[in-house]
Amino acid sequence: MSLNSHQYAYGGARIGYLLYSPGNGDDTRRKQPLILFLHGASDRGSDPELLKQHGLPKIVMNNPDFPFMMLAPQCPEGEWWIHDERLVLALLDHVIMHYLADEKRIYLTGCSMGGYGAWMLAAAHPERFAAVVPVSAPALHQPEQVCSLKNTPIWAFHGSADTVVPAEQTIIMIQTLRACGGTPEASYVSGAGHELTTTVYEDPKLFAWLRKQTLPK
Repeated sequence: MSLNSHQYAYGGARIGYLLYSPGNGDDTRRKQPLILFLHGASDRGSDPELLKQHGLPKIVMNNPDFPFMMLAPQCPEGEWWIHDERLVLALLDHVIMHYLADEKRIYLTGCSMGGYGAWMLAAAHPERFAAVVPVSAPALHQPEQVCSLKNTPIWAFHGSADTVVPAEQTIIMIQTLRACGGTPEASYVSGAGHELTTTVYEDPKLFAWLRKQTLPK
């Protein structure tokens, strides 16, 4: 299945999104793991096709054998993911219901503004996500909110030479989570800047790790 753009309406609001689903052969009833991707600030707008230029959608578009479903909503111009929490979750529920995504294997990731959104959304709804992968993400304004994720598998990534969002922001989140009893993973990419798309989303180790994570039955 190709990476297609769609529109979704909920509660008087609309959101555009990209959706990709791998082929299942003849078994169309098999539930599939899904990665929810939240983009950075530069991709806000009303044209989901723009999302194909960066992040995980760019990787998926160039990899016809990508083994996960991928849902990439587009944050409206001038807004932040924190403003669209209910809409994003409603869209996720819509996709789970209509496209046979496995609700026990929903993975959340995001870059920069989307990384902040990933921390925020997961912290508010830890029961929804089997694993979370924040990339180049700012720390939450109240880092202690992340304590709700102490039992959630976390793997955070940050470039050591990031001048847009310093790596210290991820260090704050990881240290806070560990102080709460969590056991998150963190990878600080030596010499890398803010853009880590290739480093993170082209590494098969990440997806092998994700496949091992599932919510309790």
